[in-house]
Order: sequence, then C-alpha cells, then structure tokens
Amino acid sequence: MSDDTRDTQHKRPGGLFSFLSKSRATKPGEIYGVPGQGETLWLSLGSIAVLLFVWWLVTAMGWVKPLFVPSPGAIVQKFVDVWQNGFTNTAFHQHIWVSTARVFGAFVLACAVGIPLGIAMGMSPAIRGIFDPPIEFYRPIPPLAYLPLMIIWFGIGETSKVLLIFLSVFAPVALGARAGVRSAAIEQIHAAYSFGASRWQVMLHVILPAALPEILTAMRIGIGFGWTTLVAAEMVAATEGLGYMVLSASQFLQTSTVIMGIIVIAAIAYTFDLLMRWVERRVVPWKGRM
Repeated sequence: MSDDTRDTQHKRPGGLFSFLSKSRATKPGEIYGVPGQGETLWLSLGSIAVLLFVWWLVTAMGWVKPLFVPSPGAIVQKFVDVWQNGFTNTAFHQHIWVSTARVFGAFVLACAVGIPLGIAMGMSPAIRGIFDPPIEFYRPIPPLAYLPLMIIWFGIGETSKVLLIFLSVFAPVALGARAGVRSAAIEQIHAAYSFGASRWQVMLHVILPAALPEILTAMRIGIGFGWTTLVAAEMVAATEGLGYMVLSASQFLQTSTVIMGIIVIAAIAYTFDLLMRWVERRVVPWKGRM
C-alpha cells in the first residue's frame, strides 16, 4: 500500500457516527477531553418541542380520550382558571406556598442535621458505627410505609408532614456528606498535618472543600426525594398544598387539574435544581476539572 493510499484512508471520515460524535476544537483555557463537555440548550429545547408536538398530535387526532390525556390547551386553560379562581376555596398561590414551605422547611432541617452528621460519620469510625445501621435500614423503605407511624406518633398536623419529608431528604444528604469526606486526597491531609494544622483545621480547609461537590450533589438528590414525598405527606388531613390538590382532583377524575399540578411541582423542583447547579459552578468551580 502506497503512502498516498494510507494518507487518504487516514483522512477519510469514519461515517455519520464519527461525524456526529466528533468534538469541537478546544479553545484556549478550556480543559481538553472533559466527558460530556458541550452545550445542550438547543437539544433540550428541541426535545421539549417534540414532546409537546406529539402530545398535541395525539389529543388533536382523538387517539386518546380527553379523560385520560387532556390537550396542552386544556392544561393551560385549567392553569389560568385555577390561578384566577383557586381550588377548593383556596387561592392557587396559597397551595404553592404551603407545599413549598413544607418541602424547603424539611430540606433545610435535613441539611442542618445531615451534613454535619455525614461529615462526622466519614471522619469517625465510632460515629459511623452508631448511625450508619439505622440510616441504611430506613433509607430504602418507601415513605408511604412509615406514614401511618408518623400519624400515630405525631398526629395529623404539620409535624408529621414535615417529618415525613425530612426523613426522605435526610438519608441521601447524610450519606452523600459521608461519601464526600473520602474525596479528600490523603496527600493533602498529610501535607496539612506536616505544616502543623490541627484536626479541626484539616477538616475545615482540606476535607470540607473536597467533600463539597458530593454534598451539593446529595442536596440536589435529596430535594428531589422531598418533592416526591410531598404527595404522600399531603394524603392525610391536608386541606392545602399541591399534593392535596392533585389527590383531590384525581378522586373526581379531573385529569387536567392533576396534570397541571404535576407540571407545577416539576417546574418548582426543576427551578431549584437549576439554582443548585448555579451554586455548584460558583462554590466548586473545580468540579469535573481535576
């Protein structure tokens, strides 16, 4: 085989897949070869547009009855109606506020308890031995399983609802903080000790910065579990909240209200997730670059 033939084969594109998967040239200051690098905004917008079009097409062609899948226009109309007139004699913004207060109140409490405990579990074998078994025991149990216990122990008021959401958020936050402690390089720890740092200084200036990416990821996962548990928390003796609205509407086959409530819950949760991503970029800019 001649040199010209080899050069031609070397320059020949490897097909459509190679063309689509080929990365753009790296700009000055960028990290070369970072997995998943690249903008996805337009792909995300296109994906949403396709889903909305398919939804509209299915309902417009009458392939599914409106009782089961209302049209996008019906969902928008229901949102406007509930926003103007409320639901069960309660303003819509009041339902949003009540659910948001429950979830974020439990989330803040879970972070205030779970992050310090998780760091302590990562640093101390004794604390890990004490708290790891009960956390790992209840973590895989669905919240609906211990909802009756919350009601028996704490009644049907706000305490049982917030505590149920707290338990769903607490486990991933605590275990994420514990796993983050192991992200600290032993060389950095030894170097800090060799310069005369105390155990508290090592934890504050070495271990905690190394654990922050894991902690923030655990917080994002935890708040997702919190919104998932919201509907279960508002199943019993609730008169306000998005979960209550969805459950009440389902009993009367108001599918448009159910889907509208689900979309509102997802929108609030996604907005907070975007906020957490922004915090990650500001607080731990080195994440994914080391």
